[in-house]
Amino acid sequence: ARGLILRPVPAQVAALQRQVFDFLGYQWAPILANFLHIMAVILGIFGTVQYRSRYLIMYAVWLVLWVGWNAFIICFYLEVGRLSQERDFVMTFNTSLHRSWWMENGPGCLVTPVLNSKLAPEDHHVITVTGCLLDYQYIEVVSSAAQIFLALFGFVYACYVSKVFLEEEDSFDFIGGFDSYGYQAPQKTSHLQLQPLYT
Repeated sequence: ARGLILRPVPAQVAALQRQVFDFLGYQWAPILANFLHIMAVILGIFGTVQYRSRYLIMYAVWLVLWVGWNAFIICFYLEVGRLSQERDFVMTFNTSLHRSWWMENGPGCLVTPVLNSKLAPEDHHVITVTGCLLDYQYIEVVSSAAQIFLALFGFVYACYVSKVFLEEEDSFDFIGGFDSYGYQAPQKTSHLQLQPLYT
């Protein structure tokens, strides 16, 4: 199992990368979810290094929730069902009108401010974004799909390694552990006779 210690590291790198872009876009719900995911990945790495199957089981349970969260993000950006990016500001906890950082900074995007727009709320401005090679919705969807793929791989990894650790714990007999190695306690020698002591 020692060779599997660094398996959760790609998930950690992907989560940190995602956290940076969500901070840039003021996406508070994903920031909170990413933080919890980073903590869970650290827990998984700790469980692997310290041979603690309980931590790996907790990591596996978190990964199930993480897959659900990323599936929701995919549905949100593809506007599945009643979800709407124009109406719902779930990602910012309805505290601001900010969108994904990729909306204005995607590959090839050209941002043009619309001056004196009556549609702009106070302290905001209206922009038009054109020429994007890939719309921001699809960048977010690809990012969430990659997180789901890593989570599924991590789930299989956590289940397998925790099973290995549990089998190793069960194979060692803590009470009679020395009997299996042919250990015998030293025998008392009979050449020393104890005599009663009278006072």
